Amino acid sequence: MSRLAALLLLATALPLAAAARTTVTIEGEKFLLNGRPTYAGRAWEGVSIEGRLMNARLVQGIFDDLNPATRDRWAYPDTGRWDPDRNTREFLAAMPVWHRHGLLAFTLNLQGGSPEGYSRAQPWENSAFAADGSLRPDYLARAARILDRANELGMVVILGLFYFGQDERLTDEAAVQRAVDGTVDWLIRRGDRHVLIEVNNETNIRYDHPVLQPARIHELIRRVRTRSRDAGHPLLAGTSYGGGRVPDDSVIRESDFVLLHGNGVRDPARITAMVAETRARPAWRPMPIVFNEDDHFDFDQPRNNFVAAVRAGASWGYFDYRFKGEGFAEGYQSIPVDWGLSSDRKRGFFRLLQTITGGP
Repeated sequence: MSRLAALLLLATALPLAAAARTTVTIEGEKFLLNGRPTYAGRAWEGVSIEGRLMNARLVQGIFDDLNPATRDRWAYPDTGRWDPDRNTREFLAAMPVWHRHGLLAFTLNLQGGSPEGYSRAQPWENSAFAADGSLRPDYLARAARILDRANELGMVVILGLFYFGQDERLTDEAAVQRAVDGTVDWLIRRGDRHVLIEVNNETNIRYDHPVLQPARIHELIRRVRTRSRDAGHPLLAGTSYGGGRVPDDSVIRESDFVLLHGNGVRDPARITAMVAETRARPAWRPMPIVFNEDDHFDFDQPRNNFVAAVRAGASWGYFDYRFKGEGFAEGYQSIPVDWGLSSDRKRGFFRLLQTITGGP
């Protein structure tokens, strides 16, 4: 083989190697990265955390607002304008810092989350899907940069597809299905194996399309798993419910993992009970249980929701939505985001995370 031919072969092989660098799999109740349990051999206060997936809700990494009437709400204080590419760049810059503190996963959503934290009316338009369910290239480009960086760092992306308040921008059920199929096919083409699919965020909260509601959401979980498996690139999938809600058997039966939310759960004992109730469901079989949204903190206290989840055998996810006054928002969901460790609350979470996990 000539030197030129060898170089050309290497050049074409490199992207394939990069695409396969981080692979997430499940064995029983444990997550594995590249065949090895996460936090291998690690225990905290006598509790093994091997196989857990500590995470944060960072859904706005690809945020944009396509509504001219509301776009100016999210202007950066130093420039006076909103810039989605800057938002993604600053997200990318913060990722190694999160990882060094032991964060192995984060939730990103193709329809984001409320940039006001909690809001019933959502006049802004933030969606990677057009009305017919086709994928918007600019959103995919920003998402690809985050997925690639996570791949390099050895992090898992919990990729949410739909968010209530934005799902109604898809015209009908066929558009919802087209969005699901298009996302799955895009991930397969990219070769991503470090992605978990959260079909929608909080299926029991105000979705317009029946297929995104609790009675039928298992159909879309099955659709993700079947389509990807048939393509020889199986994707792990599930969905979440609102705070304090344990999943229905129809969802547990179709899922690879269980997602729980701790919003509204003021007593850490309820976190413990939610894990126990999930394991007691008739459809239960051994699988990981992951809180990937919880807006309760008290990280300096011996009893908090994070600690309760860890002691119960679950993974836990930090959700901080604090809305902005003038300037940057303090939380990770409110726009414009300061993606650094820029508040006492963020620093408290990452200190406890590092203490529990010992780092990445």
